[in-house]
Amino acid sequence: MKATEARLKAALDRPPADIRLYLLHGPDESTALALAARLAAAMGAEAERVDLEPGVLRGDPARLADEAASMSLFGGARSIRVTGAGEDVFPAVEALLAADRAGNPAVVVAPGVKASGKLVKAAIESDRALAFACYQPDDRNLAGVATDLAREAGLRIAPAVAQRIVRAAEGNRAVMAREVEKLALYMDAAPDRPAEADEEALSAIGAVLAEGEAGEIVTAVVGGDAAAVSLALRRMQGPDASPIPVLRALERRLVQLADMRAGVDAGEGVEQVMKRARVFWKEEGATSAALRRWDARSLRAALARVAAAQRDTIAAGSAGGALAGQMLLALAEARGRGR
Repeated sequence: MKATEARLKAALDRPPADIRLYLLHGPDESTALALAARLAAAMGAEAERVDLEPGVLRGDPARLADEAASMSLFGGARSIRVTGAGEDVFPAVEALLAADRAGNPAVVVAPGVKASGKLVKAAIESDRALAFACYQPDDRNLAGVATDLAREAGLRIAPAVAQRIVRAAEGNRAVMAREVEKLALYMDAAPDRPAEADEEALSAIGAVLAEGEAGEIVTAVVGGDAAAVSLALRRMQGPDASPIPVLRALERRLVQLADMRAGVDAGEGVEQVMKRARVFWKEEGATSAALRRWDARSLRAALARVAAAQRDTIAAGSAGGALAGQMLLALAEARGRGR
Protein backbone atom coordinates (compact mmCIF):
# COMPACT_ATOMS: atom_id res chain seq x y z
CA MET A 1 0.00 0.00 0.00
CA LYS A 2 1.10 3.52 -0.64
CA ALA A 3 1.46 5.32 2.67
CA THR A 4 1.25 8.95 3.68
CA GLU A 5 3.97 10.17 6.02
CA ALA A 6 1.53 10.29 8.94
CA ARG A 7 0.34 6.73 8.36
CA LEU A 8 3.88 5.44 7.90
CA LYS A 9 5.13 7.04 11.12
CA ALA A 10 2.15 5.66 13.03
CA ALA A 11 2.88 2.16 11.71
CA LEU A 12 6.60 2.40 12.44
CA ASP A 13 5.95 3.63 15.98
CA ARG A 14 3.39 0.88 16.65
CA PRO A 15 4.04 -1.89 14.12
CA PRO A 16 0.77 -3.59 13.13
CA ALA A 17 0.81 -7.36 12.86
CA ASP A 18 -0.43 -7.35 9.26
CA ILE A 19 2.43 -5.23 7.86
CA ARG A 20 5.58 -7.22 7.18
CA LEU A 21 7.42 -4.87 4.80
CA TYR A 22 8.21 -1.16 4.89
CA LEU A 23 9.70 -0.02 1.58
CA LEU A 24 11.38 3.38 1.81
CA HIS A 25 12.42 4.61 -1.62
CA GLY A 26 13.34 7.90 -3.22
CA PRO A 27 16.56 9.95 -3.30
CA ASP A 28 16.55 11.26 0.29
CA GLU A 29 18.25 8.34 1.98
CA SER A 30 18.89 10.23 5.21
CA THR A 31 15.13 10.61 5.68
CA ALA A 32 14.62 6.91 4.92
CA LEU A 33 17.23 5.90 7.50
CA ALA A 34 15.71 8.23 10.09
CA LEU A 35 12.31 6.63 9.47
CA ALA A 36 13.82 3.15 9.70
CA ALA A 37 15.26 4.08 13.08
CA ARG A 38 11.72 4.68 14.35
CA LEU A 39 10.91 1.00 13.87
CA ALA A 40 14.04 -0.02 15.78
CA ALA A 41 13.04 2.32 18.62
CA ALA A 42 9.50 0.93 18.66
CA MET A 43 10.78 -2.64 18.88
CA GLY A 44 12.68 -1.78 22.06
CA ALA A 45 16.29 -1.66 23.18
CA GLU A 46 16.40 -5.43 23.76
CA ALA A 47 15.09 -6.31 20.30
CA GLU A 48 17.36 -8.11 17.86
CA ARG A 49 18.01 -6.38 14.54
CA VAL A 50 19.22 -8.35 11.55
CA ASP A 51 21.03 -6.33 8.86
CA LEU A 52 21.11 -7.95 5.43
CA GLU A 53 23.19 -6.75 2.50
CA PRO A 54 21.49 -6.56 -0.92
CA GLY A 55 24.17 -8.88 -2.31
CA VAL A 56 23.14 -11.59 0.15
CA LEU A 57 19.53 -11.37 -1.05
CA ARG A 58 20.58 -11.49 -4.68
CA GLY A 59 22.31 -14.79 -4.05
CA ASP A 60 19.63 -16.14 -1.72
CA PRO A 61 16.20 -14.57 -2.41
CA ALA A 62 14.53 -16.77 0.23
CA ARG A 63 16.71 -15.34 3.00
CA LEU A 64 14.52 -12.30 3.68
CA ALA A 65 11.37 -14.38 4.17
CA ASP A 66 13.30 -16.90 6.28
CA GLU A 67 14.63 -14.20 8.59
CA ALA A 68 11.18 -12.63 8.87
CA ALA A 69 9.72 -15.98 9.97
CA SER A 70 12.56 -16.92 12.34
CA MET A 71 12.45 -16.46 16.09
CA SER A 72 14.98 -14.30 17.86
CA LEU A 73 17.88 -16.13 19.47
CA PHE A 74 16.59 -15.08 22.89
CA GLY A 75 12.90 -15.29 22.04
CA GLY A 76 12.29 -11.53 22.02
CA ALA A 77 11.33 -8.98 19.38
CA ARG A 78 13.17 -9.00 16.07
CA SER A 79 13.34 -6.86 12.92
CA ILE A 80 15.21 -6.95 9.62
CA ARG A 81 16.82 -4.04 7.80
CA VAL A 82 18.17 -3.88 4.24
CA THR A 83 19.89 -0.68 3.08
CA GLY A 84 21.16 0.35 -0.34
CA ALA A 85 18.70 -1.96 -2.07
CA GLY A 86 17.91 -1.90 -5.79
CA GLU A 87 15.56 -3.68 -8.15
CA ASP A 88 17.71 -6.79 -7.80
CA VAL A 89 16.18 -7.51 -4.38
CA PHE A 90 12.71 -7.81 -5.96
CA PRO A 91 12.69 -11.65 -5.85
CA ALA A 92 13.45 -11.51 -2.12
CA VAL A 93 10.71 -8.96 -1.48
CA GLU A 94 8.29 -10.96 -3.63
CA ALA A 95 9.03 -14.08 -1.57
CA LEU A 96 8.50 -12.19 1.68
CA LEU A 97 5.13 -10.83 0.59
CA ALA A 98 4.01 -14.27 -0.61
CA ALA A 99 5.18 -16.19 2.47
CA ASP A 100 2.60 -17.93 4.64
CA ARG A 101 3.81 -16.13 7.74
CA ALA A 102 6.31 -13.48 8.76
CA GLY A 103 6.33 -12.51 12.40
CA ASN A 104 9.18 -10.02 12.12
CA PRO A 105 8.87 -6.72 10.20
CA ALA A 106 11.42 -5.80 7.54
CA VAL A 107 12.52 -2.34 6.39
CA VAL A 108 14.00 -2.08 2.91
CA VAL A 109 15.72 1.22 2.05
CA ALA A 110 15.98 1.52 -1.73
CA PRO A 111 17.09 5.05 -2.71
CA GLY A 112 17.95 4.29 -6.32
CA VAL A 113 14.81 2.54 -7.54
CA LYS A 114 12.22 4.20 -9.74
CA ALA A 115 8.70 4.82 -8.50
CA SER A 116 7.47 3.02 -11.63
CA GLY A 117 9.71 -0.01 -11.05
CA LYS A 118 8.53 -3.46 -10.07
CA LEU A 119 9.84 -3.23 -6.49
CA VAL A 120 7.76 -0.17 -5.62
CA LYS A 121 4.81 -1.50 -7.58
CA ALA A 122 4.84 -4.78 -5.65
CA ALA A 123 4.86 -2.97 -2.30
CA ILE A 124 2.06 -0.61 -3.31
CA GLU A 125 -0.12 -3.46 -4.58
CA SER A 126 0.32 -5.59 -1.45
CA ASP A 127 -1.80 -5.15 1.67
CA ARG A 128 1.13 -6.61 3.61
CA ALA A 129 3.45 -3.69 2.82
CA LEU A 130 3.70 0.07 3.14
CA ALA A 131 5.63 2.04 0.52
CA PHE A 132 6.79 5.61 1.05
CA ALA A 133 8.77 7.93 -1.23
CA CYS A 134 11.44 10.01 0.52
CA TYR A 135 12.41 13.34 -1.04
CA GLN A 136 14.74 16.00 0.31
CA PRO A 137 12.76 19.00 1.60
CA ASP A 138 13.67 22.32 0.06
CA ASP A 139 15.46 24.97 2.11
CA ARG A 140 12.21 26.67 3.07
CA ASN A 141 10.78 23.48 4.54
CA LEU A 142 13.83 22.22 6.41
CA ALA A 143 13.08 24.36 9.47
CA GLY A 144 9.61 22.84 9.48
CA VAL A 145 11.16 19.38 9.46
CA ALA A 146 13.29 20.31 12.49
CA THR A 147 10.21 21.67 14.26
CA ASP A 148 8.25 18.48 13.53
CA LEU A 149 11.10 16.30 14.78
CA ALA A 150 11.26 18.36 17.97
CA ARG A 151 7.50 18.16 18.52
CA GLU A 152 7.58 14.37 18.14
CA ALA A 153 10.30 14.28 20.82
CA GLY A 154 8.25 16.45 23.19
CA LEU A 155 10.03 19.74 22.49
CA ARG A 156 8.69 23.16 21.64
CA ILE A 157 11.28 25.21 19.75
CA ALA A 158 11.28 28.70 18.29
CA PRO A 159 12.01 29.29 14.59
CA ALA A 160 15.52 30.54 15.45
CA VAL A 161 16.31 27.26 17.22
CA ALA A 162 14.97 25.26 14.28
CA GLN A 163 17.16 27.23 11.88
CA ARG A 164 20.25 26.60 14.02
CA ILE A 165 19.56 22.88 14.03
CA VAL A 166 19.21 22.92 10.24
CA ARG A 167 22.49 24.80 9.83
CA ALA A 168 24.32 22.55 12.27
CA ALA A 169 23.11 19.45 10.43
CA GLU A 170 23.69 20.97 6.98
CA GLY A 171 20.14 20.00 6.07
CA ASN A 172 20.74 16.30 6.74
CA ARG A 173 17.60 14.89 8.32
CA ALA A 174 19.36 11.99 10.05
CA VAL A 175 21.77 14.41 11.74
CA MET A 176 18.89 16.73 12.64
CA ALA A 177 17.10 13.82 14.30
CA ARG A 178 20.18 13.02 16.37
CA GLU A 179 20.54 16.62 17.52
CA VAL A 180 16.86 16.79 18.49
CA GLU A 181 17.21 13.51 20.38
CA LYS A 182 20.14 14.89 22.38
CA LEU A 183 18.27 18.12 23.07
CA ALA A 184 15.24 16.14 24.33
CA LEU A 185 17.47 14.09 26.63
CA TYR A 186 19.11 17.25 27.96
CA MET A 187 15.70 18.82 28.63
CA ASP A 188 14.25 15.53 29.98
CA ALA A 189 11.45 15.98 27.46
CA ALA A 190 9.07 13.39 26.02
CA PRO A 191 5.70 13.49 24.24
CA ASP A 192 3.95 13.02 27.61
CA ARG A 193 6.10 15.67 29.34
CA PRO A 194 6.82 18.42 26.80
CA ALA A 195 9.41 21.10 27.39
CA GLU A 196 10.44 24.34 25.71
CA ALA A 197 14.02 24.42 24.42
CA ASP A 198 15.62 27.80 23.74
CA GLU A 199 18.91 28.76 22.11
CA GLU A 200 20.73 28.58 25.44
CA ALA A 201 19.77 24.90 25.79
CA LEU A 202 20.86 24.24 22.24
CA SER A 203 24.24 25.82 22.89
CA ALA A 204 24.60 23.79 26.08
CA ILE A 205 24.57 20.49 24.19
CA GLY A 206 26.96 21.77 21.54
CA ALA A 207 24.47 21.40 18.71
CA VAL A 208 25.99 24.27 16.74
CA LEU A 209 28.58 22.97 14.32
CA ALA A 210 32.02 23.43 15.86
CA GLU A 211 34.24 26.04 14.34
CA GLY A 212 38.00 26.68 14.49
CA GLU A 213 40.02 23.97 16.16
CA ALA A 214 37.03 21.64 16.49
CA GLY A 215 36.36 21.74 12.75
CA GLU A 216 40.09 21.32 12.13
CA ILE A 217 40.14 18.16 14.25
CA VAL A 218 37.13 16.71 12.44
CA THR A 219 38.80 17.30 9.09
CA ALA A 220 42.05 15.74 10.32
CA VAL A 221 40.37 12.65 11.77
CA VAL A 222 38.31 12.03 8.64
CA GLY A 223 41.43 12.57 6.53
CA GLY A 224 43.52 10.15 8.59
CA ASP A 225 46.04 12.86 9.60
CA ALA A 226 47.07 11.92 13.15
CA ALA A 227 49.80 14.58 13.30
CA ALA A 228 47.28 17.35 12.59
CA VAL A 229 44.91 15.92 15.21
CA SER A 230 47.68 15.92 17.81
CA LEU A 231 48.65 19.53 17.03
CA ALA A 232 45.05 20.77 17.18
CA LEU A 233 44.40 18.95 20.46
CA ARG A 234 47.40 20.64 22.07
CA ARG A 235 46.04 24.04 21.05
CA MET A 236 42.68 23.21 22.64
CA GLN A 237 44.09 22.36 26.06
CA GLY A 238 42.81 24.49 28.91
CA PRO A 239 40.66 24.34 32.05
CA ASP A 240 37.47 25.18 30.15
CA ALA A 241 38.16 23.13 27.05
CA SER A 242 35.57 20.42 26.41
CA PRO A 243 35.90 17.66 23.81
CA ILE A 244 32.13 17.14 23.59
CA PRO A 245 31.51 19.71 20.78
CA VAL A 246 34.34 18.09 18.81
CA LEU A 247 32.94 14.60 19.29
CA ARG A 248 29.46 15.71 18.26
CA ALA A 249 30.76 17.57 15.22
CA LEU A 250 32.71 14.44 14.22
CA GLU A 251 29.59 12.33 14.73
CA ARG A 252 27.61 14.59 12.41
CA ARG A 253 30.31 14.36 9.76
CA LEU A 254 30.48 10.57 10.00
CA VAL A 255 26.69 10.28 9.74
CA GLN A 256 26.76 12.44 6.62
CA LEU A 257 29.53 10.29 5.12
CA ALA A 258 27.63 7.10 6.01
CA ASP A 259 24.55 8.38 4.20
CA MET A 260 26.60 9.19 1.10
CA ARG A 261 28.58 5.95 1.32
CA ALA A 262 25.32 3.99 1.24
CA GLY A 263 24.40 5.78 -1.98
CA VAL A 264 27.75 4.96 -3.55
CA ASP A 265 27.40 1.31 -2.50
CA ALA A 266 23.95 1.29 -4.09
CA GLY A 267 25.45 2.30 -7.44
CA GLU A 268 25.25 6.09 -7.40
CA GLY A 269 28.23 8.13 -8.53
CA VAL A 270 30.24 10.11 -6.00
CA GLU A 271 29.31 13.42 -7.62
CA GLN A 272 25.64 12.42 -7.60
CA VAL A 273 25.59 11.60 -3.86
CA MET A 274 27.50 14.78 -3.02
CA LYS A 275 24.98 16.83 -4.96
CA ARG A 276 22.11 15.11 -3.20
CA ALA A 277 23.76 15.77 0.16
CA ARG A 278 24.35 19.42 -0.82
CA VAL A 279 28.07 19.32 -0.15
CA PHE A 280 29.59 22.81 -0.30
CA TRP A 281 31.70 23.13 -3.45
CA LYS A 282 34.84 23.97 -1.47
CA GLU A 283 34.49 20.68 0.43
CA GLU A 284 33.83 18.45 -2.57
CA GLY A 285 37.48 17.38 -2.94
CA ALA A 286 37.86 16.41 0.73
CA THR A 287 34.47 14.68 0.74
CA SER A 288 35.28 12.68 -2.38
CA ALA A 289 38.57 11.57 -0.82
CA ALA A 290 36.79 10.61 2.40
CA LEU A 291 34.28 8.47 0.52
CA ARG A 292 37.20 6.58 -1.02
CA ARG A 293 38.93 6.23 2.35
CA TRP A 294 35.93 5.12 4.42
CA ASP A 295 33.70 2.14 3.68
CA ALA A 296 30.35 1.39 5.33
CA ARG A 297 31.84 -0.95 7.93
CA SER A 298 34.55 1.47 9.05
CA LEU A 299 32.00 4.29 9.31
CA ARG A 300 29.70 2.19 11.49
CA ALA A 301 32.63 1.23 13.71
CA ALA A 302 33.78 4.86 13.98
CA LEU A 303 30.29 6.07 14.92
CA ALA A 304 30.12 3.44 17.65
CA ARG A 305 33.51 4.57 19.01
CA VAL A 306 32.51 8.24 18.97
CA ALA A 307 29.23 7.51 20.77
CA ALA A 308 31.11 5.49 23.41
CA ALA A 309 33.67 8.28 23.76
CA GLN A 310 30.93 10.80 24.48
CA ARG A 311 29.53 8.61 27.26
CA ASP A 312 32.99 7.88 28.69
CA THR A 313 34.05 11.53 28.52
CA ILE A 314 31.02 12.71 30.48
CA ALA A 315 31.45 9.92 33.06
CA ALA A 316 35.17 10.61 33.50
CA GLY A 317 34.76 14.28 34.40
CA SER A 318 38.04 16.17 34.26
CA ALA A 319 39.84 13.14 32.79
CA GLY A 320 37.39 13.00 29.89
CA GLY A 321 39.46 15.24 27.65
CA ALA A 322 42.39 12.83 27.69
CA LEU A 323 40.14 9.86 26.91
CA ALA A 324 38.53 11.67 23.99
CA GLY A 325 41.91 12.79 22.66
CA GLN A 326 43.24 9.23 22.70
CA MET A 327 40.21 8.00 20.77
CA LEU A 328 40.49 10.78 18.18
CA LEU A 329 44.17 10.04 17.63
CA ALA A 330 43.55 6.30 17.37
CA LEU A 331 40.78 6.86 14.85
CA ALA A 332 42.96 9.12 12.70
CA GLU A 333 45.88 6.69 12.85
CA ALA A 334 43.66 3.78 11.83
CA ARG A 335 42.30 5.70 8.83
CA GLY A 336 45.80 6.82 7.91
CA ARG A 337 46.79 3.16 7.69
CA GLY A 338 43.60 2.35 5.78
CA ARG A 339 42.17 0.22 8.60
